[in-house]
Amino acid sequence: MPRLLILLAPALVLALASSAVRAEKADRLKPMIFTAEKQGRIDGVNQRTELLGNVIITKGSLLLKAEKVDVRETRDGYHQAYASGTAGQPVSFRQARDIPGEAVDGVADQVEYDTKTETVRFIGNATVRRLRGTAVAEEVTGAVIVYDSRTEVFTLEGGSASPNPNGRTRIVLMPRAQPGDEAASAPVAPLPLKPSTTLQPGKPS
Repeated sequence: MPRLLILLAPALVLALASSAVRAEKADRLKPMIFTAEKQGRIDGVNQRTELLGNVIITKGSLLLKAEKVDVRETRDGYHQAYASGTAGQPVSFRQARDIPGEAVDGVADQVEYDTKTETVRFIGNATVRRLRGTAVAEEVTGAVIVYDSRTEVFTLEGGSASPNPNGRTRIVLMPRAQPGDEAASAPVAPLPLKPSTTLQPGKPS
């Protein structure tokens, strides 16, 4: 993607490398589990659950942490979760990919998660990374980032809530290591010293 487009476009779409590989497929069949440290409220009439205080949501490999979560069940049985953080403690989200050892990890002031569309919306000071193990393969930042876990496409928007100067969006793509890169970059070990078998000790004059 041209650098000019990355810097100036108000909304960008970025597909992950290996786009044919999806987020963890088994997650959609797992139950959604909620825990919280403080108060909670369940409204059975309106199909709404509110939780407060170090709220943790899990669904298979999916892990969401927030200070406050409002979960609503739709008429067709899906859930929409609205999570918010506190100053200095944003909402965090993590989900494994089908590639072993890879995951999508993100933080934002607010996060919206929809189980029907399997999309995650990061709102305000948003940063999302694709990880290979502990190494960052790709990183995107902006005011709003929408991650579609089915297609693994990011949609980015700039604005005043972007963590970047002048409300810009920002994309960082790290190079993939190639075979031999480690050997080429590794320092060459010095040859061990060996005693000479040809030189004779010098004689005093």
